[in-house]
Amino acid sequence: MEFFSLLIGTVILRPYVFTFLAIFLFVASQQIGWLRTLVWTVTAYLVAFVFEFSSIHNGFPFGIYYYVEATLDQELWVAGVPFMDSLSWSFLTFTGYTCAWQLMAAWKGRNGPLDEATYQAIRRSPVLIFLGAFITTWMDPIIDTVALMGDRWFLGQIHGWPNGGEYFGVPLTNFAGWYFVTAVTIGVNQAIDALLSRSGEQETRPTVPYMHLGGFALFIFLVGFNLFMTAWLREWTLFLAGLPFAISFLLVSWHTLVGGSFFERHLGNSTAPAGEAESAQRA
Repeated sequence: MEFFSLLIGTVILRPYVFTFLAIFLFVASQQIGWLRTLVWTVTAYLVAFVFEFSSIHNGFPFGIYYYVEATLDQELWVAGVPFMDSLSWSFLTFTGYTCAWQLMAAWKGRNGPLDEATYQAIRRSPVLIFLGAFITTWMDPIIDTVALMGDRWFLGQIHGWPNGGEYFGVPLTNFAGWYFVTAVTIGVNQAIDALLSRSGEQETRPTVPYMHLGGFALFIFLVGFNLFMTAWLREWTLFLAGLPFAISFLLVSWHTLVGGSFFERHLGNSTAPAGEAESAQRA
C-alpha cells in the first residue's frame, strides 16, 4: 500500500512531469507504436536510474552529485533516486531521438520525397544516436540550471553538486553525462526496434497529420516551461544565456524541415508507390 500511496503522491507533487510524460506517450505511440513506446519508457527509466545511482555513489557519468531527500515521505524514491527523475529521461531522450530522425529525413529528402522504407530506416541509423544525444543535451543548459533553483519554485530543491559547476553551478561533466545516457538509451532502443522489425512487428504510421513533427512540440514545451520559470524567478542573465540554445535549434530545424518539404506532406512516402509502402510496412 505504501508503494501506491507514494506513487500517487509523486503524480500529485510532480504534475508537470506527468504532463510531459503524457505528451511523450501520445507522440511516441503515433510515431513508433505502443509496443515500442512502452519499451522506450521502461528502458529509458532503467538506463537513467542505473547511471543516476552510479553518479551519486562514484560520479559516473554526471559527476558527483547528491539528492535532497526532503520528499522521501511524499513521493516514490528507488534506492536513493527520485522515481520521477529517472522517469523524465523517457521524454527527454525521445525528444532528441525523434527530432534527429525528422531532421535527418528532411536533409536526406531535400532533393525529393523519401519512400517509406528509407524514412523508417533512418531511425535505426548509427548517426542518429550522435545527433539525438546532441539535441537532448542541447536542452540541458536550460533545464538543469533552473532546476538547481528548485527551492525558489514548486520543483523544490531535489539535487545539487557539492563542488558547484562551471555553468551557473552545473559542472561540464553533467552535460557529458546527458550525452552519454541519451546515446545509450537511443542505441538500446534502436537494437530492440531492429529485433521487433525482424520478428514481424509492423511499423506504425501516424493517424494524426504532421505527428512526425511532434518531437519539436515536445522540445518547445520542455525548453519553454524551463525558460518561463527562469524568467519568473527574474534570473535574466540565465534566461538570456539559455534563450540562444532554444532559438538556434528551432531556426536550424525550421530551415532543414522546410528544405526537406516536411511541412508540405504527412509522411515521406506520400508519393511512393503503394506496393513499396506496403512492403516497407511489412519490413
